[in-house]
Amino acid sequence: MTADTQDLEHFVEPEHGGFAGEKRYARALAPYDKFMLEEGLPVIREIGIRDLRDVELSDWARTGGRGAYIQLLGTEELWGLYVIEVPPGGALTPEHHLYEEVFYVVSGRGSTEVWLDDQKNKATFEWRAGSLFAVPLNSWHRLVNASRQPALVLVATTAPSLINHFRNTDFIFGSDYQFTERYSDDPEFFQFKDTVYRGPTDGRALLVTNLVPDVVNAALPLDNQRSPGYRRVETFLASNTFYTWIGEHEPGKYSKAHYHPPSPILVCLRGEGYTYTWPRQYGFRPFADGNADKMLRQEYVPGGMVAAAPGGGDWYHQHFGITPEPLRFLYFGGLIRWGAFTPGVRPGEKKASLNLNLEDGGSSVGYHQEDPHFREEFERLLTANGGKSIMSDELYTR
Repeated sequence: MTADTQDLEHFVEPEHGGFAGEKRYARALAPYDKFMLEEGLPVIREIGIRDLRDVELSDWARTGGRGAYIQLLGTEELWGLYVIEVPPGGALTPEHHLYEEVFYVVSGRGSTEVWLDDQKNKATFEWRAGSLFAVPLNSWHRLVNASRQPALVLVATTAPSLINHFRNTDFIFGSDYQFTERYSDDPEFFQFKDTVYRGPTDGRALLVTNLVPDVVNAALPLDNQRSPGYRRVETFLASNTFYTWIGEHEPGKYSKAHYHPPSPILVCLRGEGYTYTWPRQYGFRPFADGNADKMLRQEYVPGGMVAAAPGGGDWYHQHFGITPEPLRFLYFGGLIRWGAFTPGVRPGEKKASLNLNLEDGGSSVGYHQEDPHFREEFERLLTANGGKSIMSDELYTR
């Protein structure tokens, strides 16, 4: 027997038509849960975080920094996050692994070194607050902080799915296989590429690059799908399957409510705001229908985040910026790039964009159908913060 099964007891059938097993039972620890506990760091399990700068960090022996794991509700067993502090004038321990990572710099500045086992020269690129980058799969990498202030970096990873599957961290961290198709020693490999392409599946804007120097202020193409004037671009980093994009709502406008399965997390880059999220079963007019107690609400500032669908199924969610500046998000979505991982849809079969309204086959609630509470609260809070709504009355008329 393996270590997982050596303490099992013999099963006894129920008597007199009884219920076999437990009627209520605790969710077991997955291998990735055990891995996080063994690392000795705090593990945050919430629907969101107002500001990453307020997260309690602990010394992290394996990396040489200080950090915390973040497993927002709805992302379990799909993908994970951690936040790490690179010490002033110091560096993290070099590492390589079989899971993908995407890095967003919350504060500070520094550089990253990248190399393969047989390479004598290391590729080096610099980053600062607002930078977004990824390193190729299983490549050696090290984060260096040459400044006098600590650097805080948020990292999204596919570690849960890999560790849960293989259940062997020696293999995850010790494989010497080199994914040369994902890495090149071209001096421009980590230079920003600003050509905007048409996405191969959905036709939306796409950047193919390994580094975006400043996602907070980068120009975004017009998209219009989530709200009038909405801007968005997907980022294809280091040939990852991990799905990321940057989106922005104009000041005085807000997102339509929409639903989809769990995994996506939105990290606030600019502006301040809040998100409502609630189970789809309670409809798209939850306040009017007496389901206000079923609503979850998360506030955030730049450096905060929210899980879009934290309940493990299709949840509605709606995002509101309440300052006189744009509300910009960095989207971490896990393993769903270009619609290739869409349960229930055959390859080649057409699927309606979730940003289409419900009556058009999508998953979004048109402003003309939404609960009036959302508009009233948005306008009240925006006005209190010195902003002004520019949501026209025509938007609320079918």
